[in-house]
Amino acid sequence: MRIVSKKTLREFWEQSQYSASQGQLEAWHEEVLKADWSTPQELKAQFGSASIIQDSRVVFNIKGNDYRLIVKINYPYRMVYVRFVGSHKMYDEIDAVTV
Repeated sequence: MRIVSKKTLREFWEQSQYSASQGQLEAWHEEVLKADWSTPQELKAQFGSASIIQDSRVVFNIKGNDYRLIVKINYPYRMVYVRFVGSHKMYDEIDAVTV
């Protein structure tokens, strides 16, 4: 899969209060780069705790559910677009389908 954009992840973990997320976000990034999902079911087989929501969006729990990562996936083109990364509090303040 191709991921757009690692910069969003990096900008998040470079904030001192979220630096603990770096290792898990980098591990997620590396794993997704190696993946080749053509359906949401294939993604769920690899990431069982991921939540598939509407509009091709997926919510990943990061670092023992300390953080949330929302991506939008274009399965035919194997593209993963990072839409949001943040704490649970930050996640509760957004609409996961429109972010």
